[in-house]
Amino acid sequence: MSIDTKSFDNILSKIINSESGIKKVILVDRTGLTMASVSRFSYFPAAVDGIGAIAGAVFGATEEQGESLELSDLQIITSEFSGGKIFTSGCGSQAVITLISDPDVNIGLIRLILKRSAGELKKILGGFFRDDDDDILNYRDSRDPGGGSEGALANF
Repeated sequence: MSIDTKSFDNILSKIINSESGIKKVILVDRTGLTMASVSRFSYFPAAVDGIGAIAGAVFGATEEQGESLELSDLQIITSEFSGGKIFTSGCGSQAVITLISDPDVNIGLIRLILKRSAGELKKILGGFFRDDDDDILNYRDSRDPGGGSEGALANF
């Protein structure tokens, strides 16, 4: 199954158009690599790749912290600054979505938007990453008919 990356852009555009206080939305994989982003204004100063990498790292670290304290699954991280807010939420085990907003944005609405959008993205990403995993497994099996890692390592 091939995923059209415009699906990501469509969902991110829907998010940014759902609340006038949203400035930027970034989707990154769990390693922090940017998969897609949209901005309300082209002049909005944001180093998308850097912000995405930090968001992925902070989300992962906060998840670890919550697991250590047995707090269950991390839902949303909210960072409040005098000039705006940053919200970060997981999209399953594959990705993280980050939303940058004005300081007076409706937090309840943003939480609702993130929860709904994360579920939608999770469905799309599930197919996207599952296909990659299948390709990797098929490649490994073609290199190692025995199916074990010992055979593959023996070729080196």
